[in-house]
Amino acid sequence: MLGQCCVNFFSGSNCNFEVLSLSVEDKPVFKGVDYITCDISNREQVKKIVYDFCPDFIINAAAYTNVDKSEIERELAWKINVKAVEYIAEAARVIDAHLVHISSDYIFNGKNGPYSENAVPNPIGYYGRTKLASENALKISGAIYTILRTNVLYGTAPDSRPDFVKWVVVSLRKKENIRIVTDQINNPTFIDDLVQAINKIIEFGRTGIFHIGGREFLSRLEFTNMIADHFQLDKSLIKPITTAELNQRARRPLKSGLITLKAETELGYKPHLIPEALEEMRREL
Repeated sequence: MLGQCCVNFFSGSNCNFEVLSLSVEDKPVFKGVDYITCDISNREQVKKIVYDFCPDFIINAAAYTNVDKSEIERELAWKINVKAVEYIAEAARVIDAHLVHISSDYIFNGKNGPYSENAVPNPIGYYGRTKLASENALKISGAIYTILRTNVLYGTAPDSRPDFVKWVVVSLRKKENIRIVTDQINNPTFIDDLVQAINKIIEFGRTGIFHIGGREFLSRLEFTNMIADHFQLDKSLIKPITTAELNQRARRPLKSGLITLKAETELGYKPHLIPEALEEMRREL
């Protein structure tokens, strides 16, 4: 989803970039731009593509994001989330490319959120540990880098799997009951806002760590009720539940969310309000 939105934005008429898109898929998943199949956990593939194209900027929107499966498929999660980042950074350093890497609020334990960029990481699951390890790999890589931490990404992309908003809308339209947790607090991030933040990083050449999220801090249940209200759906189908009742394999940060003051001050970051973002999504949904 993020990859598609980045490709669409940076290959658009308002941007003067030559874009090369990469994915592990054999057939192109990005329309209208040059495409190469690449397994970013393959060091030699990464080096060849980066050296051949010689980009000024690399956006790493790829990750192993299945939080529960990360507890089982640890080797695969580490290859994609850590080793691949090492390989990209290694190639970027050689040609002085600026690497923009997407990280997560899951590097925090979710006890004292929302978090600023200076908060001390303490992941409680393997997925969070891989994302923290990727950040640490960048810090010692010698590459020019920017880390954007984000949380609860939502938005639309034509060929991506459904995000949380689309899942809620489709489920409630089918009159299906959905179980939503009451005890996970975040500030959901509209994908267009994250893409704009990436653009500002590139425009201003900013490095370091920035937190990117929405304006509203709310529970997942409150977010779901806002979605149902906006699309005029039956809220009686929404069943409140606690995270513990889901019996998920991986622990979740509960009181989380990301403070975006640094991004607002240094990048001019101005996120949508949730109702504004939902209205932007209405056409597809």
